[in-house]
Amino acid sequence: MRQAFWSALALALLPGAASAQGYRVRLDARTQVAGYRGVVLDSIAVGQVVTGPGGGLLTPDGYAVRCTGANPFCQYFRPGPVRRGGPLSASADLAFWGFGVAGLSVRGLARTSANVGDTGAWPGTEPVELLEGYVEYARGAVTVQGGRAQALSRLGAVGFDGGRLTLRAPVAGLEATAFGGYSLARASALPLTSPALNPLDDYQPRERFLLAGGGVAAASRWGNARAVYQRQVDPATDYFASERAGVDLTLRPPVAGLSLTAGADFDLARMVWGSAEAVLAFAYGPAAVSAGARRYQPHFDLWTIWGAFSPVAYHAVHGAARAVLRTGLEVSGRGEWFAFEPAMAETPLTDVEMEGWRWSAGVRFEPRDDLAFDAGARVEYGPGASSRGFDLAAAYRPSDRLSLSLQGAALERPLEFRYDQSSVWMVGAQVDWRARPDLGVAFGFSRYTETRDRPDAAAFDWNQVRFHARVTWAFGSSADRAPLPPASPGL
Repeated sequence: MRQAFWSALALALLPGAASAQGYRVRLDARTQVAGYRGVVLDSIAVGQVVTGPGGGLLTPDGYAVRCTGANPFCQYFRPGPVRRGGPLSASADLAFWGFGVAGLSVRGLARTSANVGDTGAWPGTEPVELLEGYVEYARGAVTVQGGRAQALSRLGAVGFDGGRLTLRAPVAGLEATAFGGYSLARASALPLTSPALNPLDDYQPRERFLLAGGGVAAASRWGNARAVYQRQVDPATDYFASERAGVDLTLRPPVAGLSLTAGADFDLARMVWGSAEAVLAFAYGPAAVSAGARRYQPHFDLWTIWGAFSPVAYHAVHGAARAVLRTGLEVSGRGEWFAFEPAMAETPLTDVEMEGWRWSAGVRFEPRDDLAFDAGARVEYGPGASSRGFDLAAAYRPSDRLSLSLQGAALERPLEFRYDQSSVWMVGAQVDWRARPDLGVAFGFSRYTETRDRPDAAAFDWNQVRFHARVTWAFGSSADRAPLPPASPGL
């Protein structure tokens, strides 16, 4: 599919193309420089371990160690060297049309990335990735696509190399879509067989899965509804890797400002309910409120080992409000309570909390059209951990071409089941400059200061400074910009 896309793109750029041929290209390049320090796993002979003041086992220089059974060595983590990574990525978003066939176009999104810092300091960089690349024919009520594309729905994002057909009946407000091909890894542009996705060794599929799915949608003045279905089959075993279905619904009752949204999905392969949610919202003038409930159930394909750990769902109820108190001043808040379903696991030595809560609040103040301030706070208490923090931001836009911003944030995470807790402070700044209507430049930095509260020598800092820059260039033909008609007096 990648070769087919690049071949089609080359044909689109050949000299002698139709005079009405049009194109749009958006190039985006960005880089980041960061220095960070991790940990290194080390060991020490049991005979060299000492007992600390609190009765714990330590190395002679004060690092907490873990000794197991008759193993003659104890393990511990010590600070690693500072590593400097410099990920550099560039992407191209392309669209070409005007090949002499009305409705025919070629579209693509490709990305390349590299690390210009220490070797191995920034994993995950790929020489070339084709995120999307397909030929499309759209005419009237029919749209046909062939190549690499993404299917987005409440079931998540899945890429595939294949085809998609969409039929529409605008008068009736109906739409139907069907797609199929060889699937990519979820939310990724890589096939399941890629070495980059091989943490499970023998459990990784040896062949790409076959994907098939589709959906139907209906829209009217009272609301809209959509139902989706998706399945993956392992061709090596002829077994299902996943099979799911879902539905989304939006209702607009004949009451101004009132709406109801709901949705749910079902795992047909395991015959269990997945995630579901419902939200009732009401907006009146400068104020809006909402309340809802949701259930979140993690989903794992049948080929992975993670389903063997029997992940449990949690239920939550939440409410939110937003209001404009006066011109330029807006406040908002949100709160949620959640509880996990019984895990059916025994914990004879401790009592485990099964519920928690979280809330957040924010305020936005715009004293002038070119100046804005934002502040927010959030707190969360849940099983095993909690967090609390705040963030501040200021933005100044002296002209349409220049924007300056400052950010600051703090986060504290006490961890109930860990040996330490951490606090992080961040400050940063960014400049966005529109050099020309088709050229934008941005650059900035951020400083992270992290401390870890531990009773041993492993309480070293994890501080780092990051610099980032970005250049965006968009250009194209005038084939898609029809001239405006002459102005008419009196209109």
